[in-house]
Amino acid sequence: MTQSLASVVPGLYAHNEQGELELTGSFCAACQRYAYPRVEHCPECLQPTERKPVGGKGSIYSYTVIRTRPPFQLPEPYAVGYVDLAASGLRVFGLFHPEVIEQLRIGMPVALEEIPLGINNDGQPCLRPVFTPAVKSDEH
Repeated sequence: MTQSLASVVPGLYAHNEQGELELTGSFCAACQRYAYPRVEHCPECLQPTERKPVGGKGSIYSYTVIRTRPPFQLPEPYAVGYVDLAASGLRVFGLFHPEVIEQLRIGMPVALEEIPLGINNDGQPCLRPVFTPAVKSDEH
């Protein structure tokens, strides 16, 4: 079923060589900084950046559960929050898997997963990246 659906935003994430999902961002070789979402020029030194994965595993920094009518046909309630990515050190804002919102805790290890969820800007069903609890042994 998921093969026929497109990503909500093409190029937002990709599978790495181990088959794990990672967000796609930028890396500035001049000042050794990552950025997400992807940018053409480094926000610190304005040098050109290269497209690079920024990670898909980390821990929850903060989150909230939203219990109002959601956009894009997301389920109600839904959860969003900040995740500190282990690979790049970036803090990113993302959506959490709707089936685990009652389990979420600050500091919880999470991993990125791709699921069919909601619709895109064209009103079509799509795949979205969501963070879901990770097994602690996956962090090492």
